[in-house]
This record gives sequence, C-alpha cells and structure tokens, in this order.
Amino acid sequence: MNAYMMVIAVLLPMFGGVLIPLLPFRKRNVMAFYIEIIVLITSALTFLLMLHPSEEAFVLFRFTGQLSISLKLDAAGSVFAVILAFLWPFATLYSFEYMKHEKHERVFFMFYTITYGVTLGIAMAEDIVTMYFFYEMLTMVTLPLVLHTLSREAVLASRTYLYYSLGGAAFAFIGMIFILIYGSTPDFTPGGVLDVAALGEKVNLLLFVYVLCFCGFSVKAAMCPFCAWLPKAGVAPTPVTALLHAAAVVKAGAFATMRITYFSFGTELLRGTWAQNLIMVLTIFTIVFGCSRALKETHLKRRLAWSTVSNLSYILFGIVLMTPLGLTGAFSHMLCHAVMKICSFFCAGAVIYKTGRTYIHQLDGLGRKMPKVFTIFTIASFALMGVPGLCGFISKWNLAKGAVESRNPLAYVGLGAILISALLTAIYMLTIVVRAFFPGKEFDYATAADVKDPNWMMLLPLVVFVIVMFVIGLHPQFLNDALSQVVAAVFDSSKL
Repeated sequence: MNAYMMVIAVLLPMFGGVLIPLLPFRKRNVMAFYIEIIVLITSALTFLLMLHPSEEAFVLFRFTGQLSISLKLDAAGSVFAVILAFLWPFATLYSFEYMKHEKHERVFFMFYTITYGVTLGIAMAEDIVTMYFFYEMLTMVTLPLVLHTLSREAVLASRTYLYYSLGGAAFAFIGMIFILIYGSTPDFTPGGVLDVAALGEKVNLLLFVYVLCFCGFSVKAAMCPFCAWLPKAGVAPTPVTALLHAAAVVKAGAFATMRITYFSFGTELLRGTWAQNLIMVLTIFTIVFGCSRALKETHLKRRLAWSTVSNLSYILFGIVLMTPLGLTGAFSHMLCHAVMKICSFFCAGAVIYKTGRTYIHQLDGLGRKMPKVFTIFTIASFALMGVPGLCGFISKWNLAKGAVESRNPLAYVGLGAILISALLTAIYMLTIVVRAFFPGKEFDYATAADVKDPNWMMLLPLVVFVIVMFVIGLHPQFLNDALSQVVAAVFDSSKL
C-alpha cells in the first residue's frame, strides 16, 4: 500500500496540474480550491509515507536489466520530502493572492503544481537513473515559470537558466554513466556502490568524474562559478522565485550532490583526496562571494538571490565534510534555510505586490506602513544572520561543530568563511530593515499614503514560518535527534 502512496504523491500533482487549463472552472475560487486540495492531499500522503516508510520500491518503468524509473523513500529522501510537503501548501495559498492580477494564470498554476510532483520524484528516487530523470524534468517544468511574464528580461533569464541547467546535466550524466559501469548497482546505497579495492589505477579517473558530477548537480545549487542564473531568475513572479530559492530547484541540486557523495561514489573513495579538497574550496569561496555580491546589490529580490547563493554553499560545505556531524549540519541548514528564505522572499513579494517597488532605496518608510510584513522580514533577517533563539543559529552551529570535528585544515577556513558571511549578512539584511523603519526626519510619508499590509492569504504563511523559526531555535533537540537518526542510517550501513 505504501508503495502505491508514493506513486500517487508523485503523479497526482503532475496529472492534476495538466488538467488545470483544460477543466471548465467558472470561478477563480473553484480553481484555487481544486489546486489547493491537490497540493494538500499530496502533502498529506508524503507525511504519511514518512510515518510509515515502505521497504519496497515501486517500479514505474523498466528500460532493461537494472535500468528503471523506480521510487523508494528512505531516511535521507524524507528530509527533502518534508521540506516540500510543508512549504508547498503555504506557497500555493500565497500565490493565489499574488497572481490575482497576472496574465496566463492557469498556465502558471499548471507548471507550478506539476513542479511539486517532479521535485517529490527527486526526493523519492530509488536510484541515480530515476533521480537524473526527474532532475531533467525539473528543468523543463520550471523553465516556463521563469519565462512567465514574457518580458525581454524574462526571456534572457530563461535562456541563461536553460543553458546552465543543460550544461550541468551533461556533467551529471557523465557521472551517472561511470556509476552504472563501475558500480555494483544503480540503487542509492549508504557508503556508495564502488569497490575501492578493485578500482586500482582508475581511482583518479573516478575522482575526476566525481568532481564533474558534483559540479553538474551543483549548478542548480548555484555553486560558483555556476551561479549567474539564480539572480537573473528573480524576474519570475515571487511565488516562483521563493520556491526556486527555498525548496524546489536549489535544494534539488544540493540533495543530488548529497546522494552522489554518500550513496553512489561513497566517502571511502572520496575522503582525504584532492577531489574533496577542490570541492570544499569552491564551496568556501561561494559562501563569501555570494554575501559580497548581496552587499553590493541594490535590487531587493536579487540581493536575496545572492544571499541564497551563499547559503546554499553552507549546505554543500557540510556535505563535503563527509562526516556525520557535517552531514547533520548540511541537513539542518537545508531545512532551516528553506523556511528562512521563503519567508524573506514572500515578504519581498508582498512589498512588490502592494507597492510595485523593487529597489532597496525605494523601501524607505514602508516599515511604518507595512508593520506586519517588515516585522516578519526583520525576524527572518535575524534568523539568516544566525542570532541565537532562531533556527539559523542552530543550523550554523551544527555546521561549525562539523567543521571542527572533521580536523580538516580547509574546514577551519570554511568556519572562518561562515563567520565572515554572518557579518556580511547582518549588513545587507539590516540595511533593508533600517531603511524601512527609520527613513530619516525629512522623509515624506505622504509618498506611501495608500500602502498597507496584504490580506490573510499572504500573511498566514509568513506567520507560520516565523513560528517555525522560533520553535526550532528555542527547542532544537527534536530536530537534532531526528537528523541524527537520518545520518546514522547513512553511516551505520556504510563501508566506513
């Protein structure tokens, strides 16, 4: 039964989304109800699967021999799945209000809903072939969302997104082929599927392929030098950029790099090699580079996008530490960053929706006119900075412990990069907050006389996200215990 639930969870939003432009909805509220029900059912099924996991895989399609499209939700996949299942219903509710005056609304919600099923397919992939299949599908179904406004800027951004994604997929494909040739099975197996003792002179070749594969999947995680597409994708409607930056695309990239590191190539082959050090250098550089670019950026959504570039490499840094504490830090930041970043993007979207203002210098005084939105934005900013009592502190603390425990000299450099990033994050986020609440004595509030907070459909998700930030920040033990069990399932069954 659980195997069939997996199939329904993946296929329901995909087929339900395809029907959105075809069904004769007479009222917009009926369409909204239909979409929200599909999303809620999918999320409910996903949570049920995590409570009652299935040991059996479900084969959707078999090509030949071991090559198939098959689903199986393990402990690691559950972490990614819970992010999607929690965020998507709130994001959909928010989008109903945001998209109310946009054109091509049905087409938007069609791809928006399909994306949910495709991303769950990545989380529930049993093997590298299935993950690659859904990974490629994710590019195809999110491309129209980036292109949605059909403006010249959107066309250019979608081209950049497509070129980077296809290039990354080509490198990832090389890694998949080598795993299929030299691995014992395409299935994700804790500890990896390569027999290191039998590789002989091919070890360096496999390390080179790992670097190519990691870089290929990390394109969607916006690791330097493959990060230019992410800020440009901010031209898409805010519900799209929020999920691109918080859950669907970027977390899929980070999750894929975790899969190949711990479940395909294996840390026995990788730990202590030049490949591990090279990837770690790239992640450390990206952490500081992303924050530096965010500090210079004057466009609100692009500043948050560069912040995402930096924070995603926190996750990649934890992954390439290749230790239990490092992986715990990566998973915890994957969860916490999703909540923090979608909250900050939704606040930015609320401002744009109510005022049409997109640049930071245009936000002067809006904190007094939109107190609820900017208070929540301030809390999200503190969380991103890593202030104690909020979830961002917990995930950064876990990463710091992982860096120290690894005893890798480069990891200490990474710890320094995280500290520098925290300082720069405080500057580029609090600059927005100060301008909004303290515009100066000469500011004329009449220029924002008609501005006010949005309705409950936009505010409810923001309030929920803030509550989650505080709950994790003040009571982190439940999260840490749950992630410890996930990490134990990875390492206890490995070849370590």
